[in-house]
Amino acid sequence: MSDHAIEQHDNQEHHDDHDSPENIQKEIRKYLGVFLALVAGTILTVWVRLGPLHLPEGQAILVALIIAFVKGSLVAGFFMHLLNEKKLIYSVLILTVFFFAVLMYLPVTEVLGKFGYH
Repeated sequence: MSDHAIEQHDNQEHHDDHDSPENIQKEIRKYLGVFLALVAGTILTVWVRLGPLHLPEGQAILVALIIAFVKGSLVAGFFMHLLNEKKLIYSVLILTVFFFAVLMYLPVTEVLGKFGYH
């Protein structure tokens, strides 16, 4: 068998393993787990605001932002496949998070200042 035929055969085995029913079921379970976590995060966000905790509005907003960050990380990591990406993608993601934090700092401190948090 020539080297090209062996390489093509190896690629086909790798491709077949990727599309195997077991692997597909594993991926479906993973995505369903992430979906359930996102639903739970949404319910938790509503519960924090309307539930028995009766947090002050500033604290409720802070908790809601933390939950939103976790949910956004799940979406970016699993649905956008960023968990398997290279360093360049991570660098761009970290830069985006940094600028998001900078842009959120002023409005969050303004809102917290209105509620007596300095």
